[in-house]
Amino acid sequence: MNKAAAPPSFVAPEKAVAPVEHEGEERTVSGVAQIGDKQIDHALRPRSLNEMIGQERLREKIEVLVEAARQRGDALDHVLVYGPPGLGKTTLSHILANEMGANLKVTAGPAIEKAGDLAAILTNLRKGDLLFIDEIHRLGRAVEEILYPAMEDYSLNIVVGTGPGARNIQLKLPKFTVVGATTRLALLTSPLRARFGVVERFDFYDHAALQQIVQRAAGLLQVEIEESGAAEIARRARGTPRIALRLLRRVRDFAQVRADGHINVEVAQQALQLLDVDDLGLDDLDRRVLDSLINKFGGGPTGLDTLAASISEEGDTIMDVVEPYLLQLGFLDRTPRGRMATRAAYAHLGVEYPDTPVQGKLLAPFFEAPPANAPTEPES
Repeated sequence: MNKAAAPPSFVAPEKAVAPVEHEGEERTVSGVAQIGDKQIDHALRPRSLNEMIGQERLREKIEVLVEAARQRGDALDHVLVYGPPGLGKTTLSHILANEMGANLKVTAGPAIEKAGDLAAILTNLRKGDLLFIDEIHRLGRAVEEILYPAMEDYSLNIVVGTGPGARNIQLKLPKFTVVGATTRLALLTSPLRARFGVVERFDFYDHAALQQIVQRAAGLLQVEIEESGAAEIARRARGTPRIALRLLRRVRDFAQVRADGHINVEVAQQALQLLDVDDLGLDDLDRRVLDSLINKFGGGPTGLDTLAASISEEGDTIMDVVEPYLLQLGFLDRTPRGRMATRAAYAHLGVEYPDTPVQGKLLAPFFEAPPANAPTEPES
């Protein structure tokens, strides 16, 4: 089977509902795709498994899967990949299509509003095609019922008409592959999850892999970068390639204006300092959460809503956008009584860890109560 150089893609209709994004996700260090990422990411995306950097265990499994399907001359088994945003789930779907020499149809769960939308996509598939469904956990129940027999028996059941005159029509579909991607595996229904033959997780990348990704992207963007500069960007990318590429673009802009387009460790540090991204990849919002928890509430435990109100943010933003990385670094603990800052968080902010923490006490109140022995004005 010959490989296709550039498989065509199906683009979801413009009326499709975009995934819900929290207000705090529009940040430089957010793994969620933002304006300007899509075009650059597509240009820098690896096209084969040999070009894929990192995820060695996952890559080895996919190589076996692809080679076995090639030898049989058969379509790939259905694949489900999950993990945090920005790690390469969409990229893997393009790699699978290129490796199999197949066409790739791209859509998203929120874009498929009715069963008829999915039926229209399925009837346009050809043998061996890959159907990539992003945010697959957001498919409606009626749509999932159409997808079950399509994945299992390669048939499409359509009900024509209503009432007593309604009849069921079964259409045979060519053998195709569904590649599903989700950031919330727990929200996927059990019947849908059971129909995927391959379920794999994307893990965060280590610094060495991210450095290679930055250096490869810099070469494609024709940016002069030293190894030390690439290592500095990779160190602050929070283990996420999308963030690393976004930081690279911002550092490139800084170098173009103030460093003759050459990126070394000093230029990278100055640019990232200007972006308020510190040595561990924390930005202003991350530090405000830790600062409020430590300096206002004595390190906790503090309720989520109280913590969010103290920095004028939404509770969902704190829980879904800020906390995962702070938990990964060991800066935050979730307890039944609330959030607590760890000793490592104190050290990162340069605050001395108290021997006997004043847990849960508001240390910086807006209005202080008068002393107990303060004189009171006589009643009139």
